[in-house]
Amino acid sequence: MPTRSIKQDDPLEDFTPREIALHGVTRRVYVAGRGPAVIVMSEMPGISPEVARFARWVRNTGFTVYMPSLFGRDGAVPRSAEGIAIFKKACVSAEFSALASGRSSPVTHWLRALARLGHRECGGPGVGAIGMCFTGNFALTMMLEPAMLAPVLSQPALPLNDPAGLEIGADEIEAVRHRLEQEDLTVLAYRFAGDRFCRAERFAAYAAAL
Repeated sequence: MPTRSIKQDDPLEDFTPREIALHGVTRRVYVAGRGPAVIVMSEMPGISPEVARFARWVRNTGFTVYMPSLFGRDGAVPRSAEGIAIFKKACVSAEFSALASGRSSPVTHWLRALARLGHRECGGPGVGAIGMCFTGNFALTMMLEPAMLAPVLSQPALPLNDPAGLEIGADEIEAVRHRLEQEDLTVLAYRFAGDRFCRAERFAAYAAAL
C-alpha cells in the first residue's frame, strides 16, 4: 500500500475490524497478517497513525497482529485537548489501575483471553504482546495466560503516582517469576533515559521482583 503521512488520520483499511466478545465484554480489535499472534496495545491517546504504522511493521515481519481498541478514536492523529480528555477518562475508569500500585488493571483479564484466542486462531508456539506507556505493564500481567510467551514492556507508566510501583499483584508477579524460571522465558522492557512517567526506580523494582 502507498506510504501514508502520520500527520493524517489513518483509515486502517488494511486491517480487518472484528468485534470480539470475551468475558462478557465486546471490543473492536484490528487484525492483520499471517503467522503467530502478537497483541499490540496502543499508548495514549489511542490507535494513532504512529501506532498503526508500528503494528504494520510487526505484521510485515511475519506475525498476525491483534490490535484492540482500548480508548480514543481509532486511527486519529493525536490532538492535545482531545488527548487530555481521553487520558483523564482512562485514569478514573474501573478498567485501568492508573493510580494503584500492587494490583493489575481489570482490563488485563480481557487481554489475557484475547491472547488465548489469538493462539487458538493462529497456532504456533505461543503469543507475543507489546504494551506501550499507559498499557506497557499489561504485557507483563498477560504472562498469567499460559499461551503468552513473549511480553515486551515499552515505557510502562503505571501506576502514575508511584515511580517505583508495579501495576501487578504480589501473587501475580510471583506466578510470572515462576513461569520465567520454569519455562526459561524472558521479559523485555525498555524506557527512555529521562522519561518522567517511567523512571529508573520502576525498572529496579522489576529486576528485584523477577
